[in-house]
Amino acid sequence: MAEERATDLPPAVRWLDDRVGIAKLGKKNLRKVFPDHWSFMLGEIALYSFIILILTGIFLTFWFKPSMAEVEYQGSYSLLKGLPMSEAYESTLRISFDIRGGLLMRQIHHWAAVLFVAAMSVHLLRIFFTGAFRKPRELNWLIGIVMLFLGIVEGFIGYGLPDDLLSGTGLRITEGLVLASPVVGTWLSFFIFGGEFPGDDFVSRFYTVHVLLIPGLLLGLITLHLILVVYHKHTQFPGPGRTEKNVVGYPLMPVYMAKAGGFFFVVFGVLAVMGALLQINPVWLYGPYNPAEVTAGSQPDWYMAWLDGAVRLMPGIESEFWGVTISWNVVVPALLMPPLFIGFVALYPFLEQWVTRDNREHHLLDRPRNQPTRTGIGVAIIVFYGVLWLNSGNDLIATHFDLSINTITWVCRFAIFLGPLAAFWITRRIALSLQRGDRERVLHGLETGVIVRLPSGEYVERHAPISKYEAYALSSPERQTPLELPPATDENGVRAPHNRREKLRAKLSAFYFTDSNR
Repeated sequence: MAEERATDLPPAVRWLDDRVGIAKLGKKNLRKVFPDHWSFMLGEIALYSFIILILTGIFLTFWFKPSMAEVEYQGSYSLLKGLPMSEAYESTLRISFDIRGGLLMRQIHHWAAVLFVAAMSVHLLRIFFTGAFRKPRELNWLIGIVMLFLGIVEGFIGYGLPDDLLSGTGLRITEGLVLASPVVGTWLSFFIFGGEFPGDDFVSRFYTVHVLLIPGLLLGLITLHLILVVYHKHTQFPGPGRTEKNVVGYPLMPVYMAKAGGFFFVVFGVLAVMGALLQINPVWLYGPYNPAEVTAGSQPDWYMAWLDGAVRLMPGIESEFWGVTISWNVVVPALLMPPLFIGFVALYPFLEQWVTRDNREHHLLDRPRNQPTRTGIGVAIIVFYGVLWLNSGNDLIATHFDLSINTITWVCRFAIFLGPLAAFWITRRIALSLQRGDRERVLHGLETGVIVRLPSGEYVERHAPISKYEAYALSSPERQTPLELPPATDENGVRAPHNRREKLRAKLSAFYFTDSNR
């Protein structure tokens, strides 16, 4: 029977099957089941945005010239005619005005970059709030964090390639951050820019990193990420018939593949409409980069704004040690805070596992309300990021709303500490309230709004029973209890080793599970 099925294959596929067994391999993997939930599309949006970035980027490479050589502009944009500029900027103008479809491709490419980082960010938030990072997916969480970091760097480098005044302003800020690095700052700056800023080589260097190095790394990480998704099997939300050992959903072929293919063209269509109708990065309005000039009201893309806001937030403090000046107003927000912030987010799965001592494999997702402490931490992180992001536009907020920029800065300085704490406490209380609401729904059913009078004369509201599916989803979370404090001594009265560490873990566990599932 197997030989008869093999003869039904097209000749080319049959030839390949004889040598690598593609039919057996394809049958196993093409029937792999994937769960169906709208939140799983967030990762698909990031993947499709990356594919669109590759396609549009290939188009742009045909005409873009990564060179700082000076030329005189003689293109069709009359306002810049006769102006000296770099070949990089001149080729960007030519793509925008003289190449058929060039401006559309530029704008689709830029919007796809914005969507790529945004989709990855929201996808990681979904993973965080639902606990999809738990064992055995810690490695995939780290891969996601690295991909987000590379995507941000890739977007920033691509933003600087046109060599216009706005991108040059961003590069000048970057140079200042690099120079603030103690001891090695000057060396790093000369290495990146090929000499004194702006140098003559940074466009060609950035171009190589932008089109070869980082895309190659991203492609490899995406491939590894998808392999691990298939190997570990996909996570799913609790429901009837869904356990830690199975996956309920649709097969990859033909159902999921058809849906994914259609969704790809939806994402492509939306980006095409955005590229056609929504202007982004009109470099011809800024002019070529001149180190002696700066663009008024210049703002980075949204994913770099939090770093800019952190620099604006820090007071001007400097110290001098052995003839070396340390600018703490740059070192702390730009060189210390980002690694600590990103490091905490990256290591959170391991920190939560240590606190809870939960080493089991998890394939069923949590509802955020059933993990109030984790949800509160996630919202606190969002608020911390949001305050920095908001402060990056303190000058525009001041001018548009007629406010004092000093007042805005001081409000953000207090909010960066108080905001996350308040967000954590409020979110945790809301999650606990929602838990109690779920228990009332399971015990008493739905409120119908129908008031009836009992024979005793009492008025009560009639409740309708909820569905079995909803009742299962609301009552499925397991009860979680904090770790007990270990005894200070063993049975022989000898002081137990590592007692301080275990006490710390017990206290953190008590904090993590306080009031949970009560």
